[in-house]
Amino acid sequence: MISPLAHVDPAAKIGQNVTIHPFAFIDANVEIGDDCEIMPYASIMRGTTLGRHNKIYQGAIIGADPQDFRWKGEPTYCNIGDNNVIREHVIINRGIRATGATTIGNDCFIMADSHIGHDCLIKGKTVLGNGVTLAGDCKVGMCSILSSNVILHERSEVGDWVLVKGGCRIMGNVPPYVIIAHNPAAYYGINAVIMRKQGFTDEQIDDVAKSYRHIYQSGTSVFNALQRVEADVEPSDIRSNIVDFINSHHLKIVALPTELE
Repeated sequence: MISPLAHVDPAAKIGQNVTIHPFAFIDANVEIGDDCEIMPYASIMRGTTLGRHNKIYQGAIIGADPQDFRWKGEPTYCNIGDNNVIREHVIINRGIRATGATTIGNDCFIMADSHIGHDCLIKGKTVLGNGVTLAGDCKVGMCSILSSNVILHERSEVGDWVLVKGGCRIMGNVPPYVIIAHNPAAYYGINAVIMRKQGFTDEQIDDVAKSYRHIYQSGTSVFNALQRVEADVEPSDIRSNIVDFINSHHLKIVALPTELE
């Protein structure tokens, strides 16, 4: 299943039933799990680990050297989970620190020409549209969608079940379950359609809507809005995800009205 026209370093560890097409490049210090497929002209660079059943398309570079002056050439890492599809010409950089890594979870779909910078964390079940760009140290939560040409600036974080519409520039933190659109980024409601399709109940969706009416539409500070959420919304995982995310980011979230920032 490995083409003689591919370059596979003898030190690479290749699992069972792996297909490596002609002109693919597999570096040393690479691990590829069972049932993966590496298409022509894709490159898997040193320090990269692929889990099971990943498909890497033409021209993608996984584990590329980080584009950061703080990296001085030391060994660093890129960890990819299971069941991911990584399309043409995607570039994923390794971390810049030996103690961390760029990490992609399971079941992600990463479309063509996207770029994921050093030390990013994509938790899983995530879709990145064509041309999405993540700077270094960004985080994307579970089941979120970044539409085509979204840009995340350095150290930005997107919560779970978020939809960021095409072309948005995000500089900051996007709390769970919301839709963000336009430039500058604006709150565009909650991600109810996707949540309902994925089994969230009407009561859970109502709790999300009620929470964000307090946070984005009440005209009060984020601190006061969170007090209202805790008084008005019954305790649940939904409420905890929203409140804990905002508190853990020191009440700094994107798309607030200017007078509340």
